[in-house]
Amino acid sequence: MEVQVVKSNLKLSRKLSCIAAVMLMAGVAHAETNWPSKPIKAVIPFGAGSATDVVPRLVFDRLAIELGQPIVVENRAGAGGTLGTGVVAKSDPDGYSILGHSSALTIGPSIFSNLSYDVSKDLSSVLMIGYLPNVMIVPLSRPWKTVQDFIGDAKKKDAAISYGSVGVGSAVHISAEKFRLAAGIEAQHVPYRGGSEVIADILGGRIDYYFCPLATALPLIRAGQVRALVVSTTKRAAELPDVPTPAEAGLKNGDSTNWIGVFMPAKTPRDVVEKLYKSGTKVLNDPAMQQSLRTLGVEATPMTPAVMDALIKDDLISNAELVRAAGIKVN
Repeated sequence: MEVQVVKSNLKLSRKLSCIAAVMLMAGVAHAETNWPSKPIKAVIPFGAGSATDVVPRLVFDRLAIELGQPIVVENRAGAGGTLGTGVVAKSDPDGYSILGHSSALTIGPSIFSNLSYDVSKDLSSVLMIGYLPNVMIVPLSRPWKTVQDFIGDAKKKDAAISYGSVGVGSAVHISAEKFRLAAGIEAQHVPYRGGSEVIADILGGRIDYYFCPLATALPLIRAGQVRALVVSTTKRAAELPDVPTPAEAGLKNGDSTNWIGVFMPAKTPRDVVEKLYKSGTKVLNDPAMQQSLRTLGVEATPMTPAVMDALIKDDLISNAELVRAAGIKVN
């Protein structure tokens, strides 16, 4: 009799476990169907006021209205964007942690050997916001009127050229290095904690050049505070029609493109990723948003997560080759 009671209780326990599991799965499915049901945290791994901060914030403000929930932005700068990236990569994949990042995402793995995350395995591409050029700016106190003037002086025997960036492995660092290699010059890299510090030293004439994101550089250029010598992309920026590309300046393979996009932890439910992608694409296709981005020098370029994943894969390979060629290392 006791054996029968034990078996009966065991069967009952198993049934209850199955029922609980089904209820739990139903609850999860319901939560995903109604995502988002609470505020979303967005991490930006660079300082406030940088292009990688300003551009995503603009999109997140509209995206929050589209989703019906606030998107709370947190800046977690440091180590070329890898610190903040690690926070999101290791966050719960519940749909409430997102990352606003630049093409620097595909540079860090070639420079930092002890990253806490794997870009390909720990992050999912969600939304490509768009492309923006970096533009080489120099102090007005320097005599250079053209990029050829600059290269001529930089190649002189006693030249001591320096350039700034927002950190080793940042997108602006890579733009400066591609230009340096193409121009065949030597230059000292001076990394800073944030873009505002680099600009302060450009304005003060303490460093010689900075490949600044166009969104940040435009007000300085228009106000006549700095001089623009070359854009980083393969075609001229509409906002700077008189500034040549590297190819136009005679620099082979000197171009680089900076993009800004949105990511989530890799195990985030696909229906959540898809909803964020569709909502973000709707925001980016709005003419008013496109015009707002254009004023920042950004060309809205929505693409599917799958296409974006392929882009990330290609960038990881090409940037690894560049890092080796330039001998970029963390000091």
